[in-house]
Amino acid sequence: MVKEERLQLILEQLSKENKVRLEHLSDLLKVSEDTVRRDIKTLDSQGLLKAVRGGALANSPIPHHYRDREKYDLGQKQAIALKALNFLKDGHVVFFDGGTSVVALAASLPKNLRITVVTNSFPVVNVLEDHPNVEVIFAGGRLYKVSFTAIGIDALNTIKNVRADVCFLGVCSIHHTIGITAKDYEDAQIKKLMITQAVKTVALSTLEKTSTVEAFYIGPATALDSIITEADPNHNALKVYKELGIEII
Repeated sequence: MVKEERLQLILEQLSKENKVRLEHLSDLLKVSEDTVRRDIKTLDSQGLLKAVRGGALANSPIPHHYRDREKYDLGQKQAIALKALNFLKDGHVVFFDGGTSVVALAASLPKNLRITVVTNSFPVVNVLEDHPNVEVIFAGGRLYKVSFTAIGIDALNTIKNVRADVCFLGVCSIHHTIGITAKDYEDAQIKKLMITQAVKTVALSTLEKTSTVEAFYIGPATALDSIITEADPNHNALKVYKELGIEII
């Protein structure tokens, strides 16, 4: 079997379970584990998976640019947003990050809800511009055009001066052992600080983002108090997070 065929089969196996192991691929492809390891390294360098000890994990399937993400899985995001409303009470100060699921939550806020939203997301600010009872504090800084968010020291300093009741995190990838990860370094720094500065952190995540991994570490899965998905909370893929003590909604 030539290398190109092996690479394709590795990706096909990965698409089935979001993970592959060296020994299994070695048996399947009838090559040594060292050969499989080199193949995985090749795919990792191409950004098609994430090499880990003993095998590889899938990257998040979500598009990178905001314009592509904003119309992706709209129904699932709306279902997640409606569940997330239960975490909000009058008087709360909350972090909204730059995730598109968080934008859906902002668009779903009842008109009589009185909260303060601290965000680095231009789309969130745009949605809340005419909300009659939501105060908005914008964590400004350098525009990151891929996600339409503010990043850098000015944004971090604003967040550092806030102690929020709840942080709503639109995550890119969650893995029960590797943790919460992001595609971009500076986005990861913003999310990491929001978690640190919040009493409670709620991840808004479609099911397909679970058991995936990206390059930049935000924190352990246990940094999350709750994970809200569009799926039934008893879905088999979510059991590993329940076992960590995370509330699944």
